[in-house]
Amino acid sequence: MLHLTVDEPISAGYGPMIAGWLGLDPDLRIDQKHAFHVPDDYHAVVIGAGVAGICMAIRLQGAGIPYTVIEKNAEVGGTWYENDYPGAGVDTPNHIYSYSFAKHNWTRYFALRDEIQAYFEDVATRFGIRPAIRFETRVERAAYDEAHTCWNVEIRSGEGQRETLRADLLVSAVGLLNVPKMPAIEGLDTFNGPCFHTARWPKDLDVTGKSVAVIGNGASAMQVVPAIADKVRSLTVFQRSRQWAAPFDRFKVPVPEETQFLLAEVPFYQEWYRQRLAYIFNDRIHGSLQIDPAWPHPERAINRTNDRHRAHFTDYIKAQLGDRQDLLDDVLPDYPPFGKRMLMDNGWYRTMTRENVTLVTGGIDRVEGNEIVTDQGARHQADVLVVATGFDAVNMLSSFQLFGRGGVSIREQWDENGAEAFMGVAIPQFPNFFVLAGPNTALGHGGSVVALLETQVSYVMNVLRQSLDEAQGRFEIEVRRDRHDEFNTQVQAAHDQMIWSHRGMSNWYRNAKGRIVATTPFRNDDYWRMARAAKLEDYHVRLACDSPVTTEEADR
Repeated sequence: MLHLTVDEPISAGYGPMIAGWLGLDPDLRIDQKHAFHVPDDYHAVVIGAGVAGICMAIRLQGAGIPYTVIEKNAEVGGTWYENDYPGAGVDTPNHIYSYSFAKHNWTRYFALRDEIQAYFEDVATRFGIRPAIRFETRVERAAYDEAHTCWNVEIRSGEGQRETLRADLLVSAVGLLNVPKMPAIEGLDTFNGPCFHTARWPKDLDVTGKSVAVIGNGASAMQVVPAIADKVRSLTVFQRSRQWAAPFDRFKVPVPEETQFLLAEVPFYQEWYRQRLAYIFNDRIHGSLQIDPAWPHPERAINRTNDRHRAHFTDYIKAQLGDRQDLLDDVLPDYPPFGKRMLMDNGWYRTMTRENVTLVTGGIDRVEGNEIVTDQGARHQADVLVVATGFDAVNMLSSFQLFGRGGVSIREQWDENGAEAFMGVAIPQFPNFFVLAGPNTALGHGGSVVALLETQVSYVMNVLRQSLDEAQGRFEIEVRRDRHDEFNTQVQAAHDQMIWSHRGMSNWYRNAKGRIVATTPFRNDDYWRMARAAKLEDYHVRLACDSPVTTEEADR
């Protein structure tokens, strides 16, 4: 079927994954109460009610496992609740940027923020998880209690009330993009006017007729700038590095009513449409991101196919600039395509050619009053200063304190290599704890993060079910150090062959030591198969009544 829809040979390895996403795999269905032998008083705590947390809550509920979700905001949605800036939307087709178990009648092929946020709010209501969510409450600290094989989770409500929850299972669903990254610019906090990160866009702000400055030209800037350019008096964009952006033909294009009807009413039509989209957007370019050591032009590309991509995107940029080819040197990247996250062009290049838009390259030295002073001494006045510098993606789990076996903090655990986890979800010395959207799971080469998170949640539930079967009571589960280390050696070896480790490259995927900690080197289907084959032998499992495991024993 997939071969017929895309007219390409499809690997037989895709079969089980397609069956799973079509709902034909019974182990991936929501209602699993018959398969989980839950001990009395067993309780799970999920941190975050964004895309990952909603999915985790629904699966726990379907397994009959009591749970509580802690959410710092007043509503579900996570990233989509917080990022309400002009032009915010998906750069993945929303028919796959949605849960396989919760279809939706999307009005656009690439939905904007409000429709996406409404979808996740509806899913939370539809599946009845809202009563288990504690809104406007923060997790401040979580510490593992070895004597009782559980977590003590310290929370604080919006009114300042503190409480400690006990959790037999703790799941972090805070994601990668939840801590805004502010640049270290002298005087930034003294700007004489509204100054804010895109994730904190003031709801009552009107930029009409104002002079606006934007620091950054990444994904959020590429959405904000074209969205406000025709409203402001002037717009100054401060660009430190150049970005590749691909054509976005279906940006703002509505889904025709006839297509909406087919997707909603014809059995399996939407499911197969999702599979076609997934195949196209998931792994097609993965092979072209492998470094060819014999390629003679590493300064511009990593292999012949990547060089063709460069030529294609360069021609596109030139066409978008029109008669403003004088801007080409300022916007054309000097590194191989896909070396940083490939952005989707919301009209960025055309916007740079507008008379009221100024592109400033180089660094910013300081902010004085309502002026931004560059490292060349040029001064630019603004009424509003927008900081579009992304999120602290490499310092994962930094929004709360986390202490595992022996009181070791997650910062100590990750001090040497940076963030790493087995399958991106399990960490030695942190028993009964899983992290979603964890280290080396971001999709740098393409795919739907929603599908990825469903895969990770299914993996966690599979391991949990096996543990409950073996323990027949309360238990402790911890990933084996040797399996963890073997997996991460495999991850970094694969990264060494990929574009993100190409010499001279810098991106938010790498930590200060140059180690790639954010993105996965694996194809989506390969990771799906690894996750589907969840093996309990990768973990230490012990009954709660057994003697505690020492750190040395856990390492073995």
